[in-house]
Amino acid sequence: MKEIKNQSLDYVKYQKAVNDVYEKYSFVHKNVIGKSVMGKNIYALKIGEGEETVLYAAAFHGSEHITTNIALMFCHNLCEAINKNKPLCDIDIKRALNGRSITVIPRVNPDGADISILGEKGAGEFKSLVRKLSGGDYAHYNANARGVDINHNFRAGWDKLKAVEKAHGIYCPAARQFGGYVPESEPETAALVRFCREENVKHVAAFHTQGEVIYWDFGEHTPKDSKRMAKVLSSVSGYALDVPIGIATGGGFKDFFIEEFCRPGFTIEFGKGENPLQIKDAAKIYQKAEEMLTILAIM
Repeated sequence: MKEIKNQSLDYVKYQKAVNDVYEKYSFVHKNVIGKSVMGKNIYALKIGEGEETVLYAAAFHGSEHITTNIALMFCHNLCEAINKNKPLCDIDIKRALNGRSITVIPRVNPDGADISILGEKGAGEFKSLVRKLSGGDYAHYNANARGVDINHNFRAGWDKLKAVEKAHGIYCPAARQFGGYVPESEPETAALVRFCREENVKHVAAFHTQGEVIYWDFGEHTPKDSKRMAKVLSSVSGYALDVPIGIATGGGFKDFFIEEFCRPGFTIEFGKGENPLQIKDAAKIYQKAEEMLTILAIM
């Protein structure tokens, strides 16, 4: 637990952190739901046996790899509370989750995270392309290894998003905000879409940074309960409710989930500052958000 509070997790450290959770708690199931462009595993940790699951997914963007640490802290604290039959945020979480499971995908974009953390070394065979796309600024790199922004690659408001990208001069692979030539083209996107179509997912939360805001709405398929749920999450966290505009609209995971399943989806922007946020602040960011994440699990 100490390691994930105060250090950036490259793929080797990340795998160890995932295995630590899996090996410590017998009620945790570890699955590989897909692989990245570079062949790295995209892990899902399922906590509990319930068929209905609430999904938390983190690190869609390389520079936002701190959200992996936040997701893993939640895993640890949730599992400890269940294992010791103790409350989490004054909630009898073991009882509250009866018949339901929690699934955490701590890192959707492992290649992008490694590029942001390790620089050129993290790009492997894509080193030349990533050097060109990033201009040497690896820390702020958001896309996957071949320059597609995963959170622009989902099938949701696709045509409008592509028009906005082009208006911003984005036509081809880039370090950020290029959504690909067709939706769901990337293996990382496809893995998450497949998971949602195969599992009984009640609602989802996508972890991003920064701004301490919650996005909850996407067009006519947004469920009526979404705003009420978002208000509860806002009230316990102090995070503001907001509506994305411009190039931040469409193509995202929560947009896809709302559009396809007509169920609640939320994007949570953790922390404040400039990405990448300082990893030393991960525990403080998590602590402020823990009650929000716990309540979202039982809604």
